[in-house]
Amino acid sequence: MKILIVNDDSITAPGIEKLAKAASCLGEVWVVAPEEQCSALSQKLTLREQLTVRKAQDFPVDVVGAYAVGGTPVDCVKVALTYILKEKPDYVFSGINNGYNAGFDIAYSGTLGAAFEGARSGIPSLAFSTAGDAHLDAVEPYLLPVIRELLEEKLEPGMVWNVNFPALKTRPLMGILRDRPVAPVSMYQETYIESIQPDGTVRLNCHGVPTPDSMVPSGTDVEAVRRGYISIGKVRAF
Repeated sequence: MKILIVNDDSITAPGIEKLAKAASCLGEVWVVAPEEQCSALSQKLTLREQLTVRKAQDFPVDVVGAYAVGGTPVDCVKVALTYILKEKPDYVFSGINNGYNAGFDIAYSGTLGAAFEGARSGIPSLAFSTAGDAHLDAVEPYLLPVIRELLEEKLEPGMVWNVNFPALKTRPLMGILRDRPVAPVSMYQETYIESIQPDGTVRLNCHGVPTPDSMVPSGTDVEAVRRGYISIGKVRAF
């Protein structure tokens, strides 16, 4: 089994290390990830600039190859499939993202953007995310069992698995909720805080507050993680 691992938090992010470690128990692992943080870039593709590619000699997991790309998560998938890998991988794993990718927020997600690119290339793809303040060591025991389960499940063309782990640092895991549809709300509601500069220029800082639980429909991915469950669902890539 050949597995391509990507993310949007950069090749040095702790989450990609955990995912690569789990994937190495399943087969041949290649890591191709952004050089820098690329959150919320969705499916952005670099067209008018050159991409830098370097081999990451110090990647902390023993993989077949690890490469840092000076581009977006989607760039990483395209570069891996057309330039680095000699054969198409069997799976694309994206993550583990530092922050939930649930509800409407998946539209902005570079983690999901990379998984969508894998699916569009005909490769079964899985996206993994967790709370921004999560303790990855607490997530790790559940990661490989969830991956093994999903690899046994049928994934229709055009769909990707979307897995969100709850914040396990301060509370026990409640269990796993499967077939969670995407909530028709965002995890957070954004507002902009105005700051007027001496020259009159207006600067806006984005500030998000959690969407009230009363606005989150039951049975959805957002509700699942807020209640302390691992949320598993499918999202359409195309």
